[in-house]
Amino acid sequence: MHTHNFVILPHVLLIFSTADAYFGYGVIRCLFTSKDDVVYLAQVYLNKMLLGQYNSTLGKYVGYTEKTKEIADNLNKNKGFLEHEKKNKEKCRTNIPLVIRTTYAAKLKPIVRLRLVESADSKHPGLFMCSAYNFYPKQIKLTWLRDGKEATSNVTSTDELPNGNWLYQIHSYLEISSKPGEKISCMVEHASLTEPKVYDWVPITEAGKNKIAVGAAGLLLALVFPIIGVIFYKRKVLVPFCALVVLVSSVFSPVRRPFHPLCVSFFILTVSHPVFSVLPC
Repeated sequence: MHTHNFVILPHVLLIFSTADAYFGYGVIRCLFTSKDDVVYLAQVYLNKMLLGQYNSTLGKYVGYTEKTKEIADNLNKNKGFLEHEKKNKEKCRTNIPLVIRTTYAAKLKPIVRLRLVESADSKHPGLFMCSAYNFYPKQIKLTWLRDGKEATSNVTSTDELPNGNWLYQIHSYLEISSKPGEKISCMVEHASLTEPKVYDWVPITEAGKNKIAVGAAGLLLALVFPIIGVIFYKRKVLVPFCALVVLVSSVFSPVRRPFHPLCVSFFILTVSHPVFSVLPC
């Protein structure tokens, strides 16, 4: 059984003195498990310390310091205040259906990621992972498909895990030795989807790996070149054209060629020594 909580009306009060500033605030909230089980709370805080509250379960005000205990005793003698708090509890009960409709009507589609965690080899099967992130409501179903047919063996899944922001995530694993050309898919069923959605695993080809490598190398060069430029500027020398040409061409050339030993040595020496002479490549 879950206890639901919604704030009706917060009050904030700032009190300043010559020595320091005090932060006081009041919170009116409803706690409920159903329309018939409602607790109304009216609480007053000062600098995060609870000074006093009205609790509908007790039907009276309660103070937690000497001064607020005295104030609570006086308020409990006033039938008008107590009747007003009883009406507030009924307002809580009246607003519960609206809160439930507003909260549970919200539906957020999951963000799904399907990937190969560990590649299969001669001794160990591959491990696929299907993850769904940032979905609401909590209930969701992940199903593994092999060539369109449901796979039930070697499947493990986590529970729906709360993110801490009212949203959830879940992870499912499939351990198999996939066959060449076999289609691995993850089917997701959720209240936010009008029909089950299937996500297919697309293997990364050799060309795709080359593109990723070239992109990573380009990013690395973009980071390294300014640093090298600063080093050479500090030493008041020029970057040897030969070494840079070989470095760039070796990264972006479709055919991988090793660095010329003379150029590599020359490039390293250039970084470490301010005086150099031109070497052929």
